[in-house]
Amino acid sequence: MATNFLVHEKIWFDKFKYDDAERRFYEQMNGPVAGASRQENGPGASSGPSGDHSELELQQAISKLEARLNVLEKSSPGHRATAPQTQHVSPMRQVEPPAKKPATPAEDDEDDDIDLFGSDNEEEDKEAAQLREERLRQYAEKKAKKPALVAKSSILLDVKPWDDETDMAQLEACVRSIQLDGLVWGASKLVPVGYGIRKLQIQCVVEDDKVGTDLLEEEITKFEEHVQSVDIAAFNKI
Repeated sequence: MATNFLVHEKIWFDKFKYDDAERRFYEQMNGPVAGASRQENGPGASSGPSGDHSELELQQAISKLEARLNVLEKSSPGHRATAPQTQHVSPMRQVEPPAKKPATPAEDDEDDDIDLFGSDNEEEDKEAAQLREERLRQYAEKKAKKPALVAKSSILLDVKPWDDETDMAQLEACVRSIQLDGLVWGASKLVPVGYGIRKLQIQCVVEDDKVGTDLLEEEITKFEEHVQSVDIAAFNKI
């Protein structure tokens, strides 16, 4: 661990100590120069306990320096720390869908031959057309059998005799004897007019297209022996 730490260490915090130790080492190797240096520093500089302590520190620094040099010499360039390389990431490319292969003429013919729903649709159309025609025919027959709406009218007639001696029963019988297509006689009654004379008030229903008021008056006035006049008292559409 210590070796690896020294190999990768880039900052030398104790450089000044090693410089001082290296200087003292060379001064010790060159004896007279070292003595002159000590004389220049003043008396008592080379003797005493402080001198022994300095020599001990010098030896320790030299040992550390030699150890460091050995480690540096033994270390190979491959063991040096290298800065991590930045991985280059290429931008994401948009994946295009595979191109549709054009259909060959043979495949087109096969697709044309295969009709999964065409036949069923044609059959359904035929059935729907037949059903529609059948319903129209039934409706036409039903409409033809249904009787057409006939316009009818309700008429109240006042039939007046000549005098009070006229036989009113005979007069009514003459009126009811008129039979026409689209004419139906209804209820009747005698209504006093004055001086003992009574008139015949009779109800009838007629089909407008077949019987009109003019025709009724003409037919009733034919009995001139009993009938003086005919008036329409009421006329209502049914």
